[in-house]
Amino acid sequence: MFKKTFSIFIILMLVFSFFDLNTYAEDSEDTSPNKTSEPVEADIFVEKVNGISESFIKGVDISSILSLEASDVNFYNEIGKQQDIFQTLKENGINYVRVRVWNDPYDKDGNGYGGGNNDLAKAIEIGKRATNHGMKVFVDFHYSDFWADPDKQQVPKAWTDHNFEDKKSSVYTYTKGSLEKMIDEGVDVGMVQVGNETNSSFIGESEWGEISELFNEGSRAIREVDSTIQVALHFTNPEASERYQTIAETLEENQVDYDVFASSYYPFWHGTLDNLTSVLKHVADKHGKEVMVAETSYTYTNQDGDGHENTAPKSTGQDFHYPISVQGQATAIRDVVQAIVDVGDAGIGVFYWEPAWIPVGPPAELKQNKDLWEQHGSGWASSFAKEYDPDDAGKWYGGSAVDNQALFDFNGHPLSSLSVFNYVDTGAVAPLQVDEINDVFLTVSIGEEIELPKTVQVTYNDRSEDTITVTWSQEQLEKAKKGEVGTYKVHGTLESGDTVIATIEIEPKNYVKNHSFEDSDLSMWNIIYPEGVRPHADFQNNPSDAKTGNYSLHFHSSDGINFKVEQTITGLESGYYSFNMFLQGGDADDSDMYIYAGTPETSYKEFTSVDGWANWNNPEINEILVTDGSLTIGASIKADSDAWGSLDDFYLYKVREYEESEEDDVGGSEKEHNGQIESKKNHDEDNFINEHESDTDKQPIEGGKKETNKQNKEGEILPKTATSMYVSLFVGLLLIINGTVIFCYARRKRIL
Repeated sequence: MFKKTFSIFIILMLVFSFFDLNTYAEDSEDTSPNKTSEPVEADIFVEKVNGISESFIKGVDISSILSLEASDVNFYNEIGKQQDIFQTLKENGINYVRVRVWNDPYDKDGNGYGGGNNDLAKAIEIGKRATNHGMKVFVDFHYSDFWADPDKQQVPKAWTDHNFEDKKSSVYTYTKGSLEKMIDEGVDVGMVQVGNETNSSFIGESEWGEISELFNEGSRAIREVDSTIQVALHFTNPEASERYQTIAETLEENQVDYDVFASSYYPFWHGTLDNLTSVLKHVADKHGKEVMVAETSYTYTNQDGDGHENTAPKSTGQDFHYPISVQGQATAIRDVVQAIVDVGDAGIGVFYWEPAWIPVGPPAELKQNKDLWEQHGSGWASSFAKEYDPDDAGKWYGGSAVDNQALFDFNGHPLSSLSVFNYVDTGAVAPLQVDEINDVFLTVSIGEEIELPKTVQVTYNDRSEDTITVTWSQEQLEKAKKGEVGTYKVHGTLESGDTVIATIEIEPKNYVKNHSFEDSDLSMWNIIYPEGVRPHADFQNNPSDAKTGNYSLHFHSSDGINFKVEQTITGLESGYYSFNMFLQGGDADDSDMYIYAGTPETSYKEFTSVDGWANWNNPEINEILVTDGSLTIGASIKADSDAWGSLDDFYLYKVREYEESEEDDVGGSEKEHNGQIESKKNHDEDNFINEHESDTDKQPIEGGKKETNKQNKEGEILPKTATSMYVSLFVGLLLIINGTVIFCYARRKRIL
């Protein structure tokens, strides 16, 4: 019996081994690049994207290409030979081309508004070239005559007099007619976008019921032309709390017919990739939609290529989590692809925005560049656009604002980062080298000791980091130490031979304590609300809302804004002082904002305002005379509901001495600033000195947030544990614990 059982066991083992070998053989025969290929040797590192499918969309939006070519811009391949850019894109893994379409981007004399002058005729030409190179086409209808985004959803000129029903009819007719023309010309249309970044409005409508009906008219037209074409809707600001969840639910409630929920994602504006994956996965899982990134990009250099200022990098309001380099750009793209793949099967692709929008000429030839931008529309806007968009394009028209985010250098040669669309399938390796050195920035008050770090942090092209010893120029450092107020540069040399720069900003002594809210002790600051007003300002950890550092005083309320923040400073020497601070924000209708300073003798006020996210206003009051050593400084912020913004970097510094022999009217009560005269006796109703506020007006700080079209991030409230009350409670708790332990020990001794 034993022998029979043992024989059966041996036979079963052989059978299972046979199946295991067959399975191994089948796996070994799978030659798909994502499973078997080794990393490619290259001059950049690219980590292979896990789980990417062969059908994954690797797209680009090169809508400006025809205007650039008309401006004599040439493009080359990897070996330096001039070549059709569509061929170069195809060779580097691009399989889809997105093209924007404006209804009528020309003035009455036929002058183009710029931005590529992308009417239907240009979209057809771009679409045909993409199709001829084996790439599908993604049509982006703005339903506007120029740029449409969350802040601008203007009605086309021809639709100005349309009522809502007329708009519905026009959306249907225009969409259907345009698509039919494109397809008749041989354009391989795979996807159509109904509207561009339609977060809260579309063709002049802001009610979601009307917006949804307009979406459906576009969708109906697309379905009737070709039911296999995918319908996409496009939104932005994925970092805003619950925005995409709310939009997706609203679309479903209004029975909007679409296939793809598309998002813009710019790493320096739109939060983390984990959040992007999460919010899009929610839409995919709950609402059964495919998702993708319709626009992304990243900077590879700080330089401006054409004399027109770039959108990034900026000194404030942007988070750069990758080195500003070709390698950093490639890594950023790779990570966006991985974030969409991580959604699952519903994550279908990524489009890079305007990788070919390079300069038409160098900054030294600015006049010639302007002529080309005006003539061919190869800048982001021409002066002719002012008739349609007077407040934006009419003021800031000019060249490419993204030439430093292109995937080609300023002369049209492809950057190594263009190859990332191939490398995400296989991975790529390169010789290890330093990719970024973190420069040193130091701000000190005059008279303070200047001490530069002995090491600096570097990032290598494989993403690893290290600290390297640096030797600073002693001559330049000594000059800074002996210098007056101003900015000083000190050059350093690393062990590797690379160089680094330390920028030292020597400022007058700032008498405001915790002036940028970076320290946890905030007891010197008072936030004051009128009686009955709920708290709506708090100190938040959000670098995008801060002028410097990580923290700022953030405000937002759906009930209206009305608060003051102030600090009383004592121990000041007699003399004249200046006071200023920084303020940014938006949606502040009917606002009343000012900074103030007050002494027992005189009060001062300077009015200010907000005009957009990261546009920091810097109101200042000069010639504040202090003779008794005390001064209260602060800011008063009032505005209608849904206003938002942040305050940061309060400065009070001494300007000059005061001599008692001066014949100043020290006892006078009025000082004029910004055309406003403020008097101590006139503050019965609106006094901004803390000593005149009742205790009932001082309410605790609670959380608040803003929602903007540029940047939306939930902040973290700064902990306030370093106070005497918390210390006392902690010490008391320790004494109780110690007493209990001693008591138990003594009792145990007696028992034993």
